[in-house]
Amino acid sequence: MSAVKKAYPLIACAAIVFAVSGVVMGQFGPDPYLDPLNVTVSEYAVADRGGVTEVAMAVMALGSLALLAGLRAAGAPVRGMPERLMLVWSGALFVAAVIPTTPLGADLDVAAQVHRYVSVAAFVALPAAGALLVPRLAADPVWKPVARTVEWLALAGGLGLLAITYVALPGERVMIGLVERVLLGAEVALLAVLAAWLVRVVWMGKTVNFPTYHRFIASRS
Repeated sequence: MSAVKKAYPLIACAAIVFAVSGVVMGQFGPDPYLDPLNVTVSEYAVADRGGVTEVAMAVMALGSLALLAGLRAAGAPVRGMPERLMLVWSGALFVAAVIPTTPLGADLDVAAQVHRYVSVAAFVALPAAGALLVPRLAADPVWKPVARTVEWLALAGGLGLLAITYVALPGERVMIGLVERVLLGAEVALLAVLAAWLVRVVWMGKTVNFPTYHRFIASRS
């Protein structure tokens, strides 16, 4: 396997760690009156004068592309709609990082409307990709061990979508920051599971031989 193919999972894992760390750091930079339970990550990003949150979002988007490239190179069953949805996630997340929303309390301008719609696309695309991947992973001996975890995380993402839809519309944004962070946590965890297993597949081989007790005894006889 080429060095580039072996680098994909490492790049993906590093990007996920960097992005999560950046978003967490961004929570401490904005003005202290912002309540993380009722303010979205995007609204935090606007108030983050250092731009750490936007950088973290862009890195996550690029890391997701590296993950997708690594999955394809390793022969994971992602081609077709799951692949397209992961591309939507990556592209929408990158656009959301480049085009910010308006500050909290300000009227939405055109850029903020674009940010809103691409954010919705990103939120929807990744759980959908995970749901479509579950039966494919379960049917693949190499990826079957993570199929159930991906299934639970995709389900958590779907429930998070329902929750944030309710909170954003009839719920009048009550606890929208908390709901969004839980949803993002499930989606990032889904990516992290795929990236971690990809590291195992690429760097440790598709199969790992664990000698059984009987084989151990036979070798000593």
